[in-house]
Amino acid sequence: MSTSGGPGAAVRWRSAMEAALYGPGGFYVRPAGPGPAGHFRTSVHASALYAAAVAGLLRWVDAELGHPRELDLVDMGAGRAELLSGVLAALDPGTAARVRPYAVERAPRPEGLDPRIHWTGEPPEGVTGLLFANEWLDNVPLDVAEDGHYVLVAPDGTESRGGPLEDADRAWLERWWPGDGRAEIGRPRDEAWAAATRTLERGLAVAVDYAHTRRARPPFGTLTGFRGGREVAPVPDGGCDVTAHVALDACAGPGAVLLTQREALSALGVSGARPPLALASSDPVAYVRALASAGEAAELTSPSGLGAFGWLVQPVAVRAWPAAD
Repeated sequence: MSTSGGPGAAVRWRSAMEAALYGPGGFYVRPAGPGPAGHFRTSVHASALYAAAVAGLLRWVDAELGHPRELDLVDMGAGRAELLSGVLAALDPGTAARVRPYAVERAPRPEGLDPRIHWTGEPPEGVTGLLFANEWLDNVPLDVAEDGHYVLVAPDGTESRGGPLEDADRAWLERWWPGDGRAEIGRPRDEAWAAATRTLERGLAVAVDYAHTRRARPPFGTLTGFRGGREVAPVPDGGCDVTAHVALDACAGPGAVLLTQREALSALGVSGARPPLALASSDPVAYVRALASAGEAAELTSPSGLGAFGWLVQPVAVRAWPAAD
């Protein structure tokens, strides 16, 4: 059992994460400061190509739905609504005029946000369109288990042995993370994703996160922290992000498909291929622009980086997205 710092009141990790991330003054609900983007970098922050790709996916959903009069776009764990803003900017005016964008976030609404964006603490019911969750599930609080017992943690990060696992958590581990040692109990993520997808009447639900599957669970878990752009110890004091990779295969509902981000973005036209050298002679400005875009695409699709993220694609009353075939 790892330890750091001195003693303090110890609780199960799920309760500690909830308080540290979403309690009063918690990491994700502070109105001041740069927000999560000041502490870690996601695909949304890496390049506008990501929002453009999501816009392309929304256009596919729109066509599948027969171009409804109102097209919902729900962003779970929206942060400062950077993804929603980027998608709206990437859409043609006609499509953008029909989109109803919802930012689902527990933090207060940022000042100066596009007035078209609905700010809400819960996803709307009866969604027709695209529900997108970019790095949301990894911050849904969960418990940590070790050798059949819960791991307790104090506010300073000190860990200790807790009581034996409850039946539901033991059953989840037996099905999804069998074996001895340390594990993260993903049952709350399964429940959170199921609740989110139940709000969708027709369309596509997509969860994107750093993930693992049953055949390759990490033997010591993945719980960690981020502060100021650097990985740090997961201390649940509200001063850093506390996160763990997601067992996306456990979250998947009927008909869902798992892809890598590299596969998904490639299907949406994001390519890291370098532009032809001939363009450098005929149009140097266009060549430099294309070269920069290729570099950003390469970062988004790198198999050893963001490209290895998992995409859980869940169709609801529509055919599966072609990339999932």
